[in-house]
Amino acid sequence: MARIRNRGGRRRRHPTHPPRERAILIGVDSRRSAHWDIRASIEELAQLAVTAGAMPLARVTQRLRHPDPNSYVGKGKLEQIVELRNELSATVAIFDDELTPAQQRTLEQRLEIKIIDRTALILDIFAQRARTREGVVQVALAQHEYLLPRLAGQWEHLERMEGAIGSRGPGETQLETDRRLIRNQIKRLKQDLERVRTHRQQHRRQRDRAGIPLVALVGYTNAGKSTLMNALTNANVRARDRLFETLDPTTRRCRLSEEHTVLLSDTVGFIQKLPTQLVAAFRATLEELEEADLLLHVVDGTSPDALEQSQSVERTLRELGIDQRPTLTVVNKIDALEDPLDDVLDELEAGLGLRPIAVSAQEQVNLDGLRAAIERVIPTLGGVHIIHRRTSHAVAG
Repeated sequence: MARIRNRGGRRRRHPTHPPRERAILIGVDSRRSAHWDIRASIEELAQLAVTAGAMPLARVTQRLRHPDPNSYVGKGKLEQIVELRNELSATVAIFDDELTPAQQRTLEQRLEIKIIDRTALILDIFAQRARTREGVVQVALAQHEYLLPRLAGQWEHLERMEGAIGSRGPGETQLETDRRLIRNQIKRLKQDLERVRTHRQQHRRQRDRAGIPLVALVGYTNAGKSTLMNALTNANVRARDRLFETLDPTTRRCRLSEEHTVLLSDTVGFIQKLPTQLVAAFRATLEELEEADLLLHVVDGTSPDALEQSQSVERTLRELGIDQRPTLTVVNKIDALEDPLDDVLDELEAGLGLRPIAVSAQEQVNLDGLRAAIERVIPTLGGVHIIHRRTSHAVAG
């Protein structure tokens, strides 16, 4: 706590911010990362690191058929990272893939600084962003399930001290105690989320009885879903130019025309290499997508990786088993495009098989066109509605 003397001679206190972590970013260009260029993946990792509060100082990549099972990178590259750590006084090494417990232990021993993988980094950001009780519980569950298989390394120092005081059992006893505590926490958190799930199901049944179609916004993180939600519904959802700004779903009425109204739901953004723990923990939230009559897949048209990002969303939807939901693709932020709009739309149409609708949520461009497209896709609103398969939903922008 820093103290500053004011003019009257009295001291006033204000909190000091902890120094930012000095980070080295490390990634492997392998066959399992074929969907993404390593440059784009490391750039996204840098954005995640900054979002979490770190300061990226260097980026290290290596091309391998697959990450080294013991140390993620090869021995020679690991030596380079050690030298870089010393040169830059780095305090954390952030890896672009989820590390196995064995890899993490090896890297901690060799680098002697904090080791964070992509999954832990995303979980940390989610923990910072969670505001509602539901969001906090979902993130806590994901963190506990991530931590459980990594506990053994916390007590290796006792296992190595054969014959030393404190080595005759306490290490294993403490490890088992920690495992039991975490398993109990996981059980309790799952029970809490099951109550959330039941509550959501009750809300959905009430909504179904009202006969109002549900339209859910999906998309890559920071694609502008919340801004679009606000533009269409005046929902005042918190919308900032940051990764994972929205964790907690919000549902509002959206008037399409004088005759027709839908419910519009804003959901958590996706990202490549989305941690499986998060998908499982956010099941109650993501079930909202399963019940949707229509998905609006929002794409950041200004991103140089717009196609790769949208394909990552499509893969996640397939993993969730909801890729057959009727879908409209919406290219957002067209007011800030550097490339010609038609080129962006053509690339996405070729990659996704659907002609996107072009809008700017920020500048309120073509929102009437989007509302009209939703009306055409949902032919009978407000009652029992039949929607054709997504292959018939190519709508001209």
